[in-house]
Amino acid sequence: MLPNTRTIAFSLLLGLPIAAVTALPALGADSQPREAVISVSGEGQSSVAPDMAVLNLSVVKQAKTAREALDENNKSMNDVLAALKKAGIAERDLQTSGFSVQPQYSYPQSNDGQPQSPQLIAYQVSNSLSVRVRDLSKLGVILDEAVTLGVNQGGDIQFTNDKPEKAMEEARKNAVANAIAKAKTLAVAADVKLGRVIEISETSPRPQPVPVYRAAMMKEAADSAVPVQGGETSYNITVNVTFSIAQ
Repeated sequence: MLPNTRTIAFSLLLGLPIAAVTALPALGADSQPREAVISVSGEGQSSVAPDMAVLNLSVVKQAKTAREALDENNKSMNDVLAALKKAGIAERDLQTSGFSVQPQYSYPQSNDGQPQSPQLIAYQVSNSLSVRVRDLSKLGVILDEAVTLGVNQGGDIQFTNDKPEKAMEEARKNAVANAIAKAKTLAVAADVKLGRVIEISETSPRPQPVPVYRAAMMKEAADSAVPVQGGETSYNITVNVTFSIAQ
């Protein structure tokens, strides 16, 4: 498409190429300054006493045949389940988290340097159970009883909260307050005035246990052979906030 008559006349008057003149408006549009901003991240934390524990318990049995190993495993796991239910653990808080049947081999040493074939010596059956314990005063007793009845692997404990919303809300407020404080410090250092909030986003929180123990949190049961401490659960939230710089 040819440039219009006015553009051609203006070009000839200035003695400039037509292409250079037609590009001038575009350069002017692209050179608009961006809004000045301050971007910061804020971190907030809230720690509360846990009110629930999640256990990972496993029964591992080995026998000459897979059938024998499975029968032994089933008996022990059924005993463990019965004891957990008797202790007040609800059905909804019991969940099978893993099951496997694995052949076990021996690898004979070679006397003449020739490779030896592995020999099947047994079968191993593993059954894992995830247990949510809502009454932490029973935790030590439950662990002791489970081991007595056949649990011989696992035992991982994760302390958490059934309803962490209040702790997360407190952490969120602390994170925003931290971001505002950082932005104000930057504004003062740069001798500018902090403006409105342009954008704010949040990083998903993750509960993290912290090594803080409180005597009133959870006492060891007198008849428990497994001493346990719940400590606190810390909820950490990060927010990213962008502020305008007031002109």
